[in-house]
Amino acid sequence: MTDMSPAAPQLSRRGLLKVGLLGGAFLATAGVTASLSGCSSSGPAAGYVTLRSSDLPSLRALIPVVLEGAVKPDALQAAVDATLQGIDRSLSYLSPELLKLTQQLFDVLGMTVTRGPLTGIWGSWENASADDIRQFLARWEHSSLDLLRMGHASLLQLVQMAWYGRPQSWAHCGYPGPPQF
Repeated sequence: MTDMSPAAPQLSRRGLLKVGLLGGAFLATAGVTASLSGCSSSGPAAGYVTLRSSDLPSLRALIPVVLEGAVKPDALQAAVDATLQGIDRSLSYLSPELLKLTQQLFDVLGMTVTRGPLTGIWGSWENASADDIRQFLARWEHSSLDLLRMGHASLLQLVQMAWYGRPQSWAHCGYPGPPQF
């Protein structure tokens, strides 16, 4: 009896090594490019303790999509600003190593050379539509690469923890607030 089931493509050990080396070389090149071009500046943006000005465009585009349905349209800009402040505060409590990893994630989102291929957003974040951002999030959520799935989870957790940690968000989800003693 002949097996007629379609065979899944197999990645050989040599193929896996090639993909790993090419991916590592790509990310290393992007990192060097970021540090040489000043994209990964270490100084915080005005009004922030940890967030850099290069981090803000991607977060300003991402937050409204993540908070969709949880915030009234007329209160969205205030919610974005409050969420950015919450993210900044949360990042200021991270260990130096975790902060460095988070900033590398923001660098990947901020640099044109990595943003396009990894997110599908080829233009600036300011010009990305809500659908573009939803597709980017779905792409990372369902990626075969663990690193992108972890990046997706990190971004969502940062935004959601910053927003839902604020009393303004509690009424929407039916949370009465912490017990009063």
